[in-house]
Amino acid sequence: MPNCKTVVPYRGTPEQEEELRRAVQAHKGQPGGVMPVLQETQRIFGYLPEEALIIAAEGLEVPLSELYSVASFYAQFSFNPKGVYQVSVCLGTACYVKGSAEVLEAVEHKLGIRTGSITRDGRFSLDATRCIGACGLAPVMTVGSDVYGRLTPEQVGPILEKYL
Repeated sequence: MPNCKTVVPYRGTPEQEEELRRAVQAHKGQPGGVMPVLQETQRIFGYLPEEALIIAAEGLEVPLSELYSVASFYAQFSFNPKGVYQVSVCLGTACYVKGSAEVLEAVEHKLGIRTGSITRDGRFSLDATRCIGACGLAPVMTVGSDVYGRLTPEQVGPILEKYL
């Protein structure tokens, strides 16, 4: 595997940072204000970049560790950027018994990244998910909003080629 973890440089724009500062000001001093600021940060940037969390912590006048503590508790938050194409492989029970672990391995091999990572060019990110509600199509993979079912590892390459 060429690259297990890829670090993508921060690409926040001044406009995004200003939008974040407005969100921080709207919640500053409010009890429980950290949670909506984290949600807004993720909405603005697509994930929680460290640079944005520093802006939020300073604006809210709370320790950066408090934001990390709250964000790491909830599965809805991601500290990793997402690619243009977000690939997810279901590892729920029905998919797993029908071979989704092998499908996931094929995706990792094709993209050259591990689960939870993003390709160097920012085109693809890869996540393993639990049940997506398409058990009758097991094993299932999604690329953005496109759903691919009854997959075999051999089908992964041609499917991902469509997005290159």
